[in-house]
Amino acid sequence: MSDTYCPRCDLVIGRGCACPEDGSTPRKAPESRPARQEWRQFPGTAILIRRDGKAHVPGACDHMSEDDVRAPRWGWILDPPPGLWERIKEGGAPVAATGGNTAARATSRCLDCVDALG
Repeated sequence: MSDTYCPRCDLVIGRGCACPEDGSTPRKAPESRPARQEWRQFPGTAILIRRDGKAHVPGACDHMSEDDVRAPRWGWILDPPPGLWERIKEGGAPVAATGGNTAARATSRCLDCVDALG
């Protein structure tokens, strides 16, 4: 059986996708969050980029796991320069992945990651 990916968030339906079936905006995660998950392959300072342009930080959000982050669906920047995460925004200059899918360009940040990082 193959995984079915959500066309809206590009995560596996039933295993990470939190999009409501009616197409409305997903509910915000509750305030009490578990401790950040430890990742083995990606350092906590890395920037992970889905092929749709959404940037994430390892372990900062709970709707994906390290096992989900694989090329060609994902690209990454293992050692980003200081301030790069903050410069990723809609309407800004796209940020190119340096590993994995190097064609991936970050054009926005995951709001759960932004909230978790303060």
